[in-house]
Amino acid sequence: MGKRNRAAVVVLGDIGRSPRMQYHALSLAQQASLDVDIVAYGGTEPHISVLEHQSIHIHKMPQWPSVPRGLAVILRPLFLILKPIFQFLVLLWYLCVKIPAPDAFIVQNPPSVPTLVVVKWASWWRQSAFIVDWHNFGYTLLALSLGRSSLFVALYRWIEKHYGKMAHGSLCVTRAMQHELSQNWGITATVLYDHPPEFFRPASLKEKHNLCCRISKSLNKPYGLQDCITNGFTGQHDNDTNMNPFTTQVGTDIFLKQNRPALIVSSTSWTPDEDFGILLEAAVVYDRRVAALLGEDDSTGDEVFWGRIRDGQQFLYPRLLFIITGKGPEKEKYEQKIRKLRLRRVAFRTMWLSAEDYPLLLGSADLGVCLHTSSSGLDLPMKVVDMFGCGLPVCAVSYSW
Repeated sequence: MGKRNRAAVVVLGDIGRSPRMQYHALSLAQQASLDVDIVAYGGTEPHISVLEHQSIHIHKMPQWPSVPRGLAVILRPLFLILKPIFQFLVLLWYLCVKIPAPDAFIVQNPPSVPTLVVVKWASWWRQSAFIVDWHNFGYTLLALSLGRSSLFVALYRWIEKHYGKMAHGSLCVTRAMQHELSQNWGITATVLYDHPPEFFRPASLKEKHNLCCRISKSLNKPYGLQDCITNGFTGQHDNDTNMNPFTTQVGTDIFLKQNRPALIVSSTSWTPDEDFGILLEAAVVYDRRVAALLGEDDSTGDEVFWGRIRDGQQFLYPRLLFIITGKGPEKEKYEQKIRKLRLRRVAFRTMWLSAEDYPLLLGSADLGVCLHTSSSGLDLPMKVVDMFGCGLPVCAVSYSW
């Protein structure tokens, strides 16, 4: 790439929740034999392969605090205005002073402001290449809250386009985005499809058993007094961490349970671009439809059904366990909705897994679900690619490649 043999990966966000940028860093370090500086926020630990690589150096920037609860309403606009100024100055300090000068800056977009402005200035100051990795369009995300007609959205789009065109190179995630950048933005981009790293693969039976035992406490916490998962483990097995709904161990041998539930996994950032109401409605429909097909009615008590589960009875239509991973602003809203559901054959769990356990969960599942709806209609959710790497079939909202 150049005489310095160094690259900088820039994310104005939590690096642990930016898998594509982690994979860029790994590829540059492993395949191009470069020293890589990651400049990002902390919060979530990245994958251990990133943490332990000797050529990858993570620089965590301080973050602007959230709005204090006791702050006077009249001061809140000032507090929010100061945030991008603070971000601008901190990011500029890290890129221009704190890290060694790289041959190239590779920056994730969005967010576009102030990221693209700072990286462009830093690339000029340090005589480095400026490369934008287009994951989506930042102005379309802002428009979700302000509306497309907002002047702030128009200004944001102008900055995004103006500084995006200054880049020495551009990457993007789909051909649809490549076409949009070329036709309407005057930017020539190279499509770099996401490929799952080697640790996204089908899990072995032992790995599945060990994972389910590690997360058994979370599996045994229903949203309500009880559900079709917890009722299989009452009484003497409550505190046995080797007991789980999917596998059993006899001596050194591990077996899949014949009446285990189907495991369905979805990961989310719990934002408005993913409507989990769709999933909850589907769960209710499944529960009611199966009951109708089997001729059950309200007179068939839950305890009778759950007693059959404890006795090991197999069913034509399996129980469903949805595990939804991730953090975000709308998580609590959907957890409250889940608590109000009265489902006999369907259970939900929300949890946050480590970067090492998440691939194992995907590799252990029966089905993946992606409800991401792009604000631009052009980006490709990385979670689908990870699921494919684990050999997992996926139900997803349609999007453009």
